[in-house]
Amino acid sequence: MLSQYAGTLGKAVAQYGAAALATQARRFAAGAIEPGQYLSSKQQKIIEREDTFGAHNYAPIPVVLDRGEGVFLWDVDGKRYYDFLSAYSAVNQGHCHPKIVAALTEQAKKLTLTSRAFFNDSLGEYEEYITKLFGYDKVLPMNTGVEGGETAVKLARRWGYDVKGVPANCAKVLFARGNFWGRTMSAISTSTDPSSYGGFGPFMPGFEVIPYNDLAALQAKLESDPHIVAFMVEPIQGEAGVVVPDAGYLAKAQALLRKHNALLIADEVQTGLCRTGRLLACDWDGVKPDILVLGKALSGGTYPVAATLARDEIMLTIGRGQHGSTYGGNPLAARVAMAALQVLKDENLAENSDRLGQVLRQRLQDIPSKLVKTVRGKGLLDALVIDESHGVTAYDVCMKLRDNGLLAKPTQKNIIRFAPPLIITDQQMNECADIIQHTVTSFGV
Repeated sequence: MLSQYAGTLGKAVAQYGAAALATQARRFAAGAIEPGQYLSSKQQKIIEREDTFGAHNYAPIPVVLDRGEGVFLWDVDGKRYYDFLSAYSAVNQGHCHPKIVAALTEQAKKLTLTSRAFFNDSLGEYEEYITKLFGYDKVLPMNTGVEGGETAVKLARRWGYDVKGVPANCAKVLFARGNFWGRTMSAISTSTDPSSYGGFGPFMPGFEVIPYNDLAALQAKLESDPHIVAFMVEPIQGEAGVVVPDAGYLAKAQALLRKHNALLIADEVQTGLCRTGRLLACDWDGVKPDILVLGKALSGGTYPVAATLARDEIMLTIGRGQHGSTYGGNPLAARVAMAALQVLKDENLAENSDRLGQVLRQRLQDIPSKLVKTVRGKGLLDALVIDESHGVTAYDVCMKLRDNGLLAKPTQKNIIRFAPPLIITDQQMNECADIIQHTVTSFGV
């Protein structure tokens, strides 16, 4: 059985480190892993096929899923799990929400794609809906979050040249250390994570990185370089381990940027759309960013949809034919996005996220185990930091959580991110908190 599972463990080395692999292998060899933690032959064959024919660019938790509904996922053997990742917060509305699926299927039977070479009867309605909801003049529709971020950077640069008056090809955009906004060349050119940028240079020019949650560093950069046109930042850093800045950080950052005639770009791809207990995480600081980037839950997990929103002064610097996407703004995406946003409003998911996030963090803090090093988060974007000095890794905990019916995944090696669908109920949350507590305490530390 050890040999059967070794391949799956080996794929985790890049993400979780050799130490995690060695620990897990020793526990297998010693017979310390319960039988339920081995994959069925059916799941193993599916994983092996993916490993044979697919690129090795992910290290998934070993479970093969084939169905989802609400807060639950089922594997191919019929076992049910609570989903505590929500596809990295893309499934805020729950899996296969009937209203979103209905919008998808109804439009799919009618018209899916025209490209932007022609008008369609859905895009304008969606554009009016989303701009009025978030209070912006214009939206530029894209497909993925990283495309939304790329669009924001292009807008900021063009605004810098056309409005601020920065000399040609001199515009600079600041990013925060620990940022994550995708895997394009631009995104990895701003990364401070070697697993993202290592071996992919040379990198894109015009980007600089400053410490996160450090207003003095931002001020120093703005005062020293008049060519800075924007600061693109996550209100809470998700992939970095749910790093929450000081209260008022965004508001004070925006004030500094305005003083130096530069833009605030909020990357709300993961933190937005009710995930942190507000419609936008920026709302916690009462901030309206100059450019807002949305994605993930903008479709409720049914179809890739992203959006970049800005006021006319910024958006209209890009003229017709100067930026676009074959799929961006297609009628299927437009109908899905409107349904996904309406569900967030109708079901009061921001309020549910805020309230149950407080419950979850308190339950995590109360776990009687030395493995619990830190608990942090906002709404239902929360992190449990594992003290791995006791010989138990975050990966170990996630594997046992899987066996106990809850799916989560480590980030930054020793941090477990908990982000269930926002439709989760009080009863379900307490049941999940029980599972987490039982799992953590079962290691006897």
